[in-house]
Amino acid sequence: MAILSMDGFLFLLRWFHFLAGITWIGMLYYFNLVQTPFFGSADPAVRSGMVRGLVPNALWWFRWGAMFTFLTGWTIVLTKFHQGFRFSDPYIKLILTGGLMGSLMWFNVWFVIWPAQQIVIASAEAVASGGQADPQAAPRGARAGLASRTNTLLSIPMLFFMGAASHLTSLASPGRGLKYWILFFIIIGSIEWNALVGTGQPRQKFLGTVRGTIHAGLGLTALLYIVAGVLA
Repeated sequence: MAILSMDGFLFLLRWFHFLAGITWIGMLYYFNLVQTPFFGSADPAVRSGMVRGLVPNALWWFRWGAMFTFLTGWTIVLTKFHQGFRFSDPYIKLILTGGLMGSLMWFNVWFVIWPAQQIVIASAEAVASGGQADPQAAPRGARAGLASRTNTLLSIPMLFFMGAASHLTSLASPGRGLKYWILFFIIIGSIEWNALVGTGQPRQKFLGTVRGTIHAGLGLTALLYIVAGVLA
């Protein structure tokens, strides 16, 4: 059976990768394009009820979608290396460009957003039970919001380069690439640094609004496209 061949194995990996990725990025866009703007104008009682009821369930799909996207994605890449692909191959350069941004997004989900949201949810539960709010809930929630907006920004070029690996391989040339990777890590590292050590206020500058975040994501895609075309 074809499904039991190596091609079939890779197809199944991609299928699960797509399913998990759609779940993850779909929840990411729900949080940033729908829920966060709604929370900004919602009645506090309504917001508290959603934080205690809806948000934990949404975060479960969000973080496990991220985990399975991460695991299947890197399994695909490692399988490609096993088949003889090299770092200098255009496909590998482009898929790693998207994959590294996706891995950074996965890190933000599990080690920034989820731990912070646990504090926010526990604080809301305490208040609903007649207790006191956790003073760390507000700053940690803001940090989670900034990381989530950062993930939304990164998702735009991430998806572009994932598609480019199979359908726009002319963007990268065989062989060269060291200068490209150095500049790539400087650009992406600067964005992640802002998410980790910035002021923690998601409603500021280019990440202050949904429109600003989308425009910044498109701008980052264009910048990386130019850098790849010149240096990759």
